[in-house]
Amino acid sequence: MKPIVLDYIAGHARVQPNKLATVDLATSRRWTYAQFDDAIDRAAHVLKDMDVGAGDRVAMLSRNSVDMLIAHFACVRIGAIFVPLNWRLAAPEVAFLIEDCAPRLLIFESLFEQLVPEWYDRARMCISPECNALAEAMAAAPRPANPGQGVAVDPETPITLLYSSGTTGRPKGVVVTQINAFAGGLNLTLSNRVTHDSVFLCDMPLFHTAGLMAAARVPLFMGGTVLISQKFDAVETYQRLSDPELGVTHYFSVPQMGMMMRQLPGFDGRRLAHLTAYITGGAPNPAAHIHRWLDDGVEMLNGWGMSETCSALNAPPGDMDLLRKKAGSVGLALLSCEIRLVDEQGNDVPAGTVGEIWIRGANVTPGYWNRPEQNAKSFIDGWFRTGDAAYVDEDGFYTLVDRIKDMFISGGENVYPAEIEAAITEMESVGEVAVIGVADERWGEVGCAFVVPVTGRTLSDIDVLEFCNQRLARYKIPKSVIITTDIPRNAAGKVLKQTLRDRMTEASELTT
Repeated sequence: MKPIVLDYIAGHARVQPNKLATVDLATSRRWTYAQFDDAIDRAAHVLKDMDVGAGDRVAMLSRNSVDMLIAHFACVRIGAIFVPLNWRLAAPEVAFLIEDCAPRLLIFESLFEQLVPEWYDRARMCISPECNALAEAMAAAPRPANPGQGVAVDPETPITLLYSSGTTGRPKGVVVTQINAFAGGLNLTLSNRVTHDSVFLCDMPLFHTAGLMAAARVPLFMGGTVLISQKFDAVETYQRLSDPELGVTHYFSVPQMGMMMRQLPGFDGRRLAHLTAYITGGAPNPAAHIHRWLDDGVEMLNGWGMSETCSALNAPPGDMDLLRKKAGSVGLALLSCEIRLVDEQGNDVPAGTVGEIWIRGANVTPGYWNRPEQNAKSFIDGWFRTGDAAYVDEDGFYTLVDRIKDMFISGGENVYPAEIEAAITEMESVGEVAVIGVADERWGEVGCAFVVPVTGRTLSDIDVLEFCNQRLARYKIPKSVIITTDIPRNAAGKVLKQTLRDRMTEASELTT
């Protein structure tokens, strides 16, 4: 494809240089579009001086900060690939990601220095409030010769890897190209009434598509403003969304974050009725929860997307009655998306019938990093197989009914049982293990592990949890462990996880 200019930061810096682009709430630093463009150019110069070139990976291990956005867009300008890493992972998990993407440069916050593997011997850069090596190097970099000048790029150029664990238990790097990010941003802009006056609060992790691609890049796409928060805190977020001086118009979160805010003492949802849109995704959002926000005058727009597709489905804004009627759905297909619902044979199913979501469009990833076998399984004739099941009604609204893969979502984080099972199986006393997701009032879903000890060995739930604590991120550690004598399987030896779910339901009913 012919190179074209998709550098909207430079464009806004040229036509509205004094417009506020972004604010780092942790440090109170502020950037106009001219200043943001200048910072990105200077960061690009620093990367080049560190021998980072086209196609090289720049990994970053940090809490949310504007530094992450500057590094991301600097990579875009020189053709490098930005790889934000999940700092909530355990050290062995981070080490695997670094080994997989083989970054030319690793930028890490001093708080997470212990997560950097000892064997990593390539260029590294530490950032901290006391000594920000990136900021110091940028300050010393020469001033750009042509400020506000866009850079022509091949739209198919990879700009980011977003790691998403797979059902095999091995994390996969989702390749996001320039055109993927552009189309995904356009989808969300048009579906959520985003303008140059929009102000987004971003406290979703920037290592997720919801943070980087939705909450951060979308307002910048339209010349709006993004306020970057290090992380979600129910009290602080509620205060910021309510603050007229900040003037937040758009907020994106997983439903559980909204539920936590509603449980705060003195919470009044009417204080957030000024929001143009409160967008949710990343986990099931019950109709009753949406209704409560609508009752407060807040347009809660539920949607669906994934790292592989950026944005894909979204409830349309502007009609509270329609939002109430369709509450619980994930809305309509967005501009760049074609969506099919298919049966196990790959045949389209009629409206009202459950099928697997297949999707194609400019927003869909071209594939996974270094995973040719996975790519062969995930793509059929240009269609991406999502592994999620849904049905569509007569008005074109989609409703998710299950995740075909065994993944469950805990506090907005994707959790794959196979990865937990693989870790628990490392215990010498474990003979068999199966993990399922079960409902949880606070986190939406949490893990429950069924474990069969090796014959003659003794094993307790505490033993398993302590073992997991050393090897898994906190959100992946099962909330409960059931020591049992058998795990049900079918004739082919596959674990009957629905039977395990039924057991949990029966046990719950007996205790209520």
